Amino acid sequence: MTQLQYLTSQNGAPVADDQNSLTAGERGPVLLQDWHLIEKLAHFNRERIPERVVHAKGTGAYGVFTLTKDLSDYTLAEHFNGVGKQTETFVRFSTVGGEMGSADAERDPRGFGLRFYTQRGNHDIVGNNTPTFFLRDGIKFPDFIHTQKRHPLTNLKDPQAMWEFWSLNPEALHQVTILMSDRGIPANYRHMNGYGSHTFSFWNIKGERFWVKFHFKTKQGIANLTAEQADKLKGIDPDSSQRDLMVAIQEGNFPKWSVNVQIMPEADANTYGINPFDLTKVWPHGDYPLIEIGELELNRLPQNYFAEVEQVALAPSNLVPGVGASPDKMLQARLFAYADAQRYRIGANYNQLPVNCPHGTQVNHHQRGGAMAGSQCPVTGAQASVDGAVHQTGGDASRNFGPNLSGQFVEPSHLIEPPLALDDEAARYSRYNQDDYTQAGNLYRILPQDEQQRLVSNIASTLSQATEEVQIAMVEHFTLADKEYGEQVAKALKLSLNV
Repeated sequence: MTQLQYLTSQNGAPVADDQNSLTAGERGPVLLQDWHLIEKLAHFNRERIPERVVHAKGTGAYGVFTLTKDLSDYTLAEHFNGVGKQTETFVRFSTVGGEMGSADAERDPRGFGLRFYTQRGNHDIVGNNTPTFFLRDGIKFPDFIHTQKRHPLTNLKDPQAMWEFWSLNPEALHQVTILMSDRGIPANYRHMNGYGSHTFSFWNIKGERFWVKFHFKTKQGIANLTAEQADKLKGIDPDSSQRDLMVAIQEGNFPKWSVNVQIMPEADANTYGINPFDLTKVWPHGDYPLIEIGELELNRLPQNYFAEVEQVALAPSNLVPGVGASPDKMLQARLFAYADAQRYRIGANYNQLPVNCPHGTQVNHHQRGGAMAGSQCPVTGAQASVDGAVHQTGGDASRNFGPNLSGQFVEPSHLIEPPLALDDEAARYSRYNQDDYTQAGNLYRILPQDEQQRLVSNIASTLSQATEEVQIAMVEHFTLADKEYGEQVAKALKLSLNV
């Protein structure tokens, strides 16, 4: 006979009545001593963690990365060494500006956050579906996001704030052109590319450094929505991209991307005509061609959306030996900001959660305490001690400091990153021989005429809601990128062409 499983409280005590509060008489008030009622309500009040400030609404899936080209000449990262090597992955797709309940088909960049569960720790590439971004310096990021969110008085989206900011920051023009083009509304997550966007670094066993950019090219083909198609879809199915990915994987139609890199020798950065660490720029493929290195396939859905998609804590600071950062100022800011946001949202020990703990290696450190300390990674079995330090191999849990005489954890000095030469004076450099217009103009000129027309129409639809002063400033920027570009936007806005 099957043994009955009693309903219990969180401390394991059987609950005899889960449907009726403890009251002073049949019609009397509820008593504070009803600890089960309090536990249920208190936990319910905390069922949601703060949503992400950006990338709040997302979709995730597990998969595998298969290496098809050995990169040992460039990096000692083990997941990029050895043709045929397979690495477990997790990808979180998202919109950027919308809240948790927003529609998937908004005109917005799409987050493309990838985690490799490598044998030397988690390696995250937290990028977008665009190779560039609106800014080159993270100090502007809070201000920019404020313009994309709701107005503090009306709680409505604010085209004036959005375009006013862009008019005062011409570095955004390249990304604005991408956003307002057909690529601004991907049909779904499967039919779009992904990019690491930032410049990262590789270094090999010889201590040689290379600069690198990551590209993920969809094998499903590119598919976008027009503004009219998107408006209809948002009303029919606001969760269209989430549904599309789930159905595809459930039916065995596993989405795939070819994984590519651009590689620049370290010394080239000093003489290259474009600042290779400027996030508003791309590296022309004629100078640094794409090198295909493998395939990314998504083939498994999460079992619990909250635990795995909402609590996944992707961060550009999750780097592994052989892969490093670069002087990209936006990346430098994100190295701090992303992990710090996860500590705020989830807690100091967020990396002990199953989706965040390393799946390919054990974890050993001297960090202690904090909320959730003492959990066990169900993947590797790594057990956290009461002080929060993880000791899979039975180390002394009282040794919560280093160095110590036990020699418990060894520092692998052979994996240290080679030194990065620095020069020049420390200062706040506002301008440095930058060109904010050429690449935006190049993009406009390669678009087919019908796409140019839709680009102009999409710009005018919201720029027309800004003041004439902002409209004129933006037309001047578009004209500096391409004369026809500026003329067409001015015409759509019914502005005089001699502005």
